[in-house]
Amino acid sequence: MVDKEKIKDVLDKVRISLQADGGDARLVEITDEGVVKLQLMGACAGCPMSQMTLKAGIERALRDHVDESIVVEEVKQ
Repeated sequence: MVDKEKIKDVLDKVRISLQADGGDARLVEITDEGVVKLQLMGACAGCPMSQMTLKAGIERALRDHVDESIVVEEVKQ
């Protein structure tokens, strides 16, 4: 089982960079299997680099600081 509070802490730190560029990521769900579901908002929502932000940015940070098995998925709403 993944440490959901640690995931939230790392996301809060990553979100500072997203917000500085006019975007944001809203946490939708953290599954017990370690899937982190995020909704990209603001400038991030329509950005062509959004998948890179999710995988190379957010997912990498979570894997480095929480657990190597974490997977980040975007939720469109």
